[in-house]
Amino acid sequence: MKLYGIANCSTVKKARDWLERHDIAVEFHDFKKHGLDEATAQNWLRQCDWGKLVNRSGLTWRALPDEHKQRVCDAASAAQLMLDKPSVIKRPLLEQDGKLLQLGFDASSYEKIFNLTP
Repeated sequence: MKLYGIANCSTVKKARDWLERHDIAVEFHDFKKHGLDEATAQNWLRQCDWGKLVNRSGLTWRALPDEHKQRVCDAASAAQLMLDKPSVIKRPLLEQDGKLLQLGFDASSYEKIFNLTP
């Protein structure tokens, strides 16, 4: 199982803290240190609408020039943006064996994924 995100992102920190409190070990892939490869981006886009993967309320998106934002209009343009600026991806992203399990952090969703009772 792998958790994708950015180490200093507050939502990623919440997810990592939750996993640690429940003694669940996952591999952490930091976009800032390791980037994103095209195969992974394409795999996610086959499983999830690009509009959900691209965080259009985050700082990275808001910092883009308007003309750049307007060019992101489909999976292909979203993939290119995700590869160029992986911090635009909604975080954290929980994946197992290439399958997206959760986008963003929600404790009740994690409880279900890991078969835990509150």
